Amino acid sequence: MSYNLLKGKRGIIFGALDENSIAWKTAERVHAEGGTFVLTNAPIAMRMGQINELAKKTGSEIVPADATSEEDLENLVAKAVEILGGKLDFVLHSIGMSVNVRKGRAYTDEKYDFTTKGWDVSALSFHKVMQTLYKADAMNEWGSIVALTYMAAQRTFPDYNDMADNKAYLESVARSFGYFFGKDKKVRVNTISQSPTPTTAGQGVKGFDGFISYAEKMSPLGNASAQDCADYTVSLFSDLTKKVTMQNLFHDGGFSSTGVSQEVIEEFTK
Repeated sequence: MSYNLLKGKRGIIFGALDENSIAWKTAERVHAEGGTFVLTNAPIAMRMGQINELAKKTGSEIVPADATSEEDLENLVAKAVEILGGKLDFVLHSIGMSVNVRKGRAYTDEKYDFTTKGWDVSALSFHKVMQTLYKADAMNEWGSIVALTYMAAQRTFPDYNDMADNKAYLESVARSFGYFFGKDKKVRVNTISQSPTPTTAGQGVKGFDGFISYAEKMSPLGNASAQDCADYTVSLFSDLTKKVTMQNLFHDGGFSSTGVSQEVIEEFTK
């Protein structure tokens, strides 16, 4: 069901790779709610995914950009404003990558060149995106910027590796930049701490299937799906949440507030 929550609103969606990705589901939902947007991803990710299919489905244009490159981001923002016909109302940052995880390096045996690259892609890129938008004065008042994160920023999940550090940094950037964006531009900045979700990136984490099953048993409402996250993101892009900013919003079926569930107790007392 659609409510025209984003009718007339314009934005940029980072990170749509394939139909499993949260950014992909969000783009579809934004389109259904009347929003228009530019899609973007790194050139290498675009070659791996099916972003052209999404662009065709939503009537959107694609502007390739490396989110770690200030030059690419400046070009992206300028082109998005030109293509969409005005300043932006929403931006989704759905980007994350750990070279250490991809290469099977343990947290106690990081290769720091890998760590730096993953931090730049997964966390510092959020600051770069917002700084570019801020300096270009590219956001409308009461616009909304959202980044996706995970509870490993607050609690230890051993196999999440250095991505936990990246997410902690990302959340701090949201609070710090959110203050200035709010004071100076009346723009909201929030992060969504999502349930473990079987995206292409998520499935690359060791032991992911076991953990997603554990989280399902721990969450009173069950895990939030990629589609659920898309719905929640749309609510944050809409005018219904105009005074919500600098928040890390848990969207995890109650996992983050549950000490232990009856299902988990029963699992250990069989």
